[in-house]
Amino acid sequence: MEKVGVLGAGSWGTALAVVLAKKGYKVCLYGRRPEIISQLGSSRQNDRYLPGVEFPAGVVPTSDLTLALDKAGLIVLAVPSHAVRETARLLQPLLRSGTVVVNTAKGIEEETHLRLSQVLREELPAVEPVVLSGPSHAEEVGLDVPTAVVAACRQRKLAEKVQNYFMTPNLRVYTNPDVTGVELGGALKNVIALCTGIADGLGFGDNTKAALMTRGLAEIGRLGVAMGAKALTFAGLTGVGDLIVTCTSMHSRNRRAGILLGQGTPLAQVLQEIGMVVEGVRTTRGAYFLAQKYKVEMPIVEQAYQVLFEGASPYQAVRNLMQRGRTHEIEEVVTDQEWKA
Repeated sequence: MEKVGVLGAGSWGTALAVVLAKKGYKVCLYGRRPEIISQLGSSRQNDRYLPGVEFPAGVVPTSDLTLALDKAGLIVLAVPSHAVRETARLLQPLLRSGTVVVNTAKGIEEETHLRLSQVLREELPAVEPVVLSGPSHAEEVGLDVPTAVVAACRQRKLAEKVQNYFMTPNLRVYTNPDVTGVELGGALKNVIALCTGIADGLGFGDNTKAALMTRGLAEIGRLGVAMGAKALTFAGLTGVGDLIVTCTSMHSRNRRAGILLGQGTPLAQVLQEIGMVVEGVRTTRGAYFLAQKYKVEMPIVEQAYQVLFEGASPYQAVRNLMQRGRTHEIEEVVTDQEWKA
């Protein structure tokens, strides 16, 4: 039985551990807190983060990192984005040559504004990381709800290897060489989900949400192309697909956090009430500075930054977006010849 190590015993790490164990792998599900790991072992489910999803026999919870990594052919990083670098440093001296490393976190490193695969390359220079991303709520994946995701890597053979690890009758995995686009789509959609949640919290309707999602996708694509991504990636699962599911589902922590912000709840209290990492908050800061670095216009991201970090009113932020100067919808320059007389 081949062994897999899943680092991170939150909702997504747990769901992926269950998927892999059902395929017949021995899965060591690693978490840092022994008391939580003990509870996972005794109850055979993650009562806090993924209740109702029972562990197959192949899932072995552990707080021993060496045990989790020993002889594992695949390592899955399912930790929050801000913990990726620290986890990679712990991983580095224990990593066997040839082990495949997959990152599932969606974010931008707050201090450096690096994509997470870039962080991994800095800390694990011998590794070519694979990114697993797409519209995939853990609550549904853990229950075998049909889902499609993407394995992205610069090396085709590694992307296809990860595709083979995770593909099941209910989890379809596509491959894509555009790591930049896949990572940015997965990270930046959380910012837009916060904003659509804020609109819901303010009592606005479907029209507002549709406008934010559509123009948000334009902003994501604009920055992505400036950073070297392929425009078509943002029309796929890790672009519009992930945007749809995160902006419309109550499974989404980012949307739920946005609703509370729109209702006037202070950010610190929002994060406490959600009780899990809200990636869109940190990513908003990173996206704001990347937009400045690449000289890309991102008005929704800018207003999100003002609300989260500068004390701006959510209602005024919406008004600022609606009252911007007139412009074309299409990004390319529209010539006079394209208009009918």
